[in-house]
Amino acid sequence: MSPPATEAGFAGLALVLLAGGQSARFGAPKLLAPLGGKPLALHAAGMLAALPFAARFAVIGPDVPDLAALGYQTVPLTPSGAPQARSLALGMAAAQVSGARAALVALADMPLIPASHIAALVARFDGDRIATAADGITMPPAIFGFAHFAALTALDGDRGGAVRLKGAPTVALEPELALDVDRPEDLARAAMLFR
Repeated sequence: MSPPATEAGFAGLALVLLAGGQSARFGAPKLLAPLGGKPLALHAAGMLAALPFAARFAVIGPDVPDLAALGYQTVPLTPSGAPQARSLALGMAAAQVSGARAALVALADMPLIPASHIAALVARFDGDRIATAADGITMPPAIFGFAHFAALTALDGDRGGAVRLKGAPTVALEPELALDVDRPEDLARAAMLFR
């Protein structure tokens, strides 16, 4: 069992929330789709906003609820419709400029991640990198130390930070809680789990 994350563990730790996806497989702006009475994106964004990060950045596309109201500094995805690596690069550049020692990267379309999992990642972070593992897959949320910032700001294509997570230590998460909403059926499953 991981030790609890203390507020000191969040010192110098920025949050980068990726909310700029195209929703191509969903068929409509998925981050605005209702889940449990509020837009999908506000579940992850709200949970993370309640944690004591040193700075909060959200890389956003055109169809996203108001994240600035939750204390995020918003970074528009440019060009609009750019792949995930561009979102990550922009978010990490913002974290770097802020003077962060590390950044936690999370996805706005993962509504069921509990705050306790974020706390476990922060508690086990050793300054290099750490990621989530579900069903044998390494994924976000993940924390990258400052030594990785330059490589992440130079990313291109649709691979995101996966290549930088190979061999990283992980914190296990129940597969149901790691649900990433890409299609309408994923939202239906999230609604069922949410209840």
